[in-house]
Amino acid sequence: MGVIWLLIVGAAAGFLATRMMKVEASVPATIAIGMGGAVIGGLILRALLSVMGMFAGLIGAVLGALLLIWLWQTYGPK
Repeated sequence: MGVIWLLIVGAAAGFLATRMMKVEASVPATIAIGMGGAVIGGLILRALLSVMGMFAGLIGAVLGALLLIWLWQTYGPK
């Protein structure tokens, strides 16, 4: 169940992050961005997750995905 939840949250977070950053990405790339963001956000916002519950996980995933997109746009292939 954890992998399915990661895919669902990753898809939602990736979709929100790509729209916020105005990035056109394929569905698999969007899910991968969201999953990467979920991992990054989960590490950064662990304390917030324990206080606010699963909603904080989505916030952390979106923030992590935004960071990942920014890093990709800044340092990725041109």
